Amino acid sequence: MSHAIGVDVGGTFTDAVLSGPDGRMSVAKCLSTHDDPTDGIVTAVTAVLGRTDPSAVTRVVHATTLATNAVLERRGVRVAYVTTLGFRSAIPLGRYARVEEDRYDLRFDPPAPPVAAEDCFEVPERVNSRGEVLRPLDEAAVVRVGEEIARRGVTAVAVCLLHSYANPSHERRIAEILGALVPTVVISSEVWPELREYERATTTIMSAYVGPVMAGYLRRLTTRLAAVGITAPVHVMDSAGGVMSAELAARRAVTTIESGPAAGVLAAAATGYPDVISFDMGGTTAKTCVIRNGTPEITHEFHVGGKGSFGGRRAGTGVPVKTPAIDLAEVGAGGGSVAWVDPAGALRVGPRSAGSEPGPACYGLGGEEPTVTDANLVLGYLDPGSFAGGTMPLSRDLAEKAVDRRLAGPLGVSGAEAAHAVHEIANASMGSAVHVVTVQRGIDPAGFVMVAFGGAGPMHAARVASRFGISTVVVPAYCGVGSAAGLLSGDLSTDRVLSALDADPGQVFASLAAAAARDLGVSTDSPGVSVTRSADMRFTGQAHDLTVPWTDSPAELAGRFSARYLQVYGIAQEGPTEIVGYRVRVTQAAARTPRTPAPPGPPAPAGLSGAGTAGGGAGHPRRRRSAYFPETGGYVEVPVFTRAGLGEVAGPAIVEDAESTIVVPPGWTARLAETMSVILTEAAR
Repeated sequence: MSHAIGVDVGGTFTDAVLSGPDGRMSVAKCLSTHDDPTDGIVTAVTAVLGRTDPSAVTRVVHATTLATNAVLERRGVRVAYVTTLGFRSAIPLGRYARVEEDRYDLRFDPPAPPVAAEDCFEVPERVNSRGEVLRPLDEAAVVRVGEEIARRGVTAVAVCLLHSYANPSHERRIAEILGALVPTVVISSEVWPELREYERATTTIMSAYVGPVMAGYLRRLTTRLAAVGITAPVHVMDSAGGVMSAELAARRAVTTIESGPAAGVLAAAATGYPDVISFDMGGTTAKTCVIRNGTPEITHEFHVGGKGSFGGRRAGTGVPVKTPAIDLAEVGAGGGSVAWVDPAGALRVGPRSAGSEPGPACYGLGGEEPTVTDANLVLGYLDPGSFAGGTMPLSRDLAEKAVDRRLAGPLGVSGAEAAHAVHEIANASMGSAVHVVTVQRGIDPAGFVMVAFGGAGPMHAARVASRFGISTVVVPAYCGVGSAAGLLSGDLSTDRVLSALDADPGQVFASLAAAAARDLGVSTDSPGVSVTRSADMRFTGQAHDLTVPWTDSPAELAGRFSARYLQVYGIAQEGPTEIVGYRVRVTQAAARTPRTPAPPGPPAPAGLSGAGTAGGGAGHPRRRRSAYFPETGGYVEVPVFTRAGLGEVAGPAIVEDAESTIVVPPGWTARLAETMSVILTEAAR
């Protein structure tokens, strides 16, 4: 009678989901605790366990923003950087792009590099792109560098030598020497052995920067879970939607930077629709991703910590990281995003968030700035008494006071108008993220289904979808804890890559697969283990490459590359091609039980009018409340349903879950599917 727990730590809420042997799930939601995230995790896990014996839990899967926050907030460890003689300035020089308001700043200062110039060191050695040693490693110089690093009190070192992907022997020897002097040594040939020294160096630096933090955090989490009786192994989701052991996550912490958002995309893919735009709006950010033929898009490079980068889209902003990640666009628009009036008198929303401390004004925890959640409460979309399953009552008075004082007064409008403007600006911001992953890539979003989840997503989904002609929105069961539920859909997996020219593909793939299997503690021929192969290809003479699924047929491989090139660039180009890299993903299918739809809730109160419902099979609202819709001229009494009691209804209406709220605008209908998903459909325009 085994149970599995998924735990997602977000910027505002920590969500936990418990899946039993019969597939039924229970959920819990509490505020995140930023000083020590394990406090919030233990609170959520204890709540979701209820009367379940903790020893019955056989699997814990965790998504965390720890690595991301460590980079954004500069809370990692101090790192020294060691490279080939003559190249120590590459990191301090960096690559920067002026974006947003920085374009017009005459006194623009580029952001600080990931490693200070004085902590960058060189050692005499040189290897060419084919792995041939041009200059032997000067080991005495390595000892001197190590002694200087230790004298400075630096505890972590990132080593990235020129062309070490082709011959890692010098890096490995440096690691042996420095390992006797410094606690943590990370080398690029183990982290991500790809060509392009700058990106490989920053990826290695980020791994050294957050690795010790992640290792300490996971040790603390394992200990605290054991204290409440859970001794099951802890697994961590990586950025590409796979799951790895806590030990491997500590060694490859850089692969967990997009951990939480990846889990949400898996939840969207699990709905079974082939072509989906996932829309995940939590308390701090909103994320979107395209899923085609049931598979999320994957990128092999993104940027973390950049300004105006939509979560990693724009080169030259933030720190480049070369690891596989689900291709997301992310904006600072969540329930906790602060609304403010800028010096020019324009209303702005985000990207700064009130987080969980002090949180939105309506939380009553000391926050005084209006947020998207405050606006939604003023508009009547949220019920003050049922937020977070009734465990966290909201104060409408505090929300109205914040909106009136900080927004409506300065703008010279009513509180309702100001709140609706905040709602619409948040929708526009999230729409820009959808635009990035669809229209900017030549994809017509109108042919997709939007799957909405997150605590705030279902309140905004219909309005965002309508901007792109998307006429169907699916809000799955447990939508408010979608990322935590998605964690239980992930399989144990890990990736390996190697840049190599003129190599034997069979030998390279076999070596990479064996190494990845060792990471998982399995063998490639074990039951339930699969190996996915792909290659990085380019037209001969070009600098950049594209990743395509592998086939042993050269003609078919070239055809796949040409098709991918046309899809990405819109150009049907021909010419000789070359393979520059090889990738494998080894996956061990996790044991899981089929998910059971959410059990029906208590029956809706009888005797209430069914006005607002459409067609046969309509449910009964449990009550009514006033909500703001511009199509109706302002506030109007609308029916409020529970998910289980929905049936079919025409908007305007509101559907409440224990952990989320669905807003059905005028012109939309909502019905309950057999899977307990709520399907929103817009009438033909």
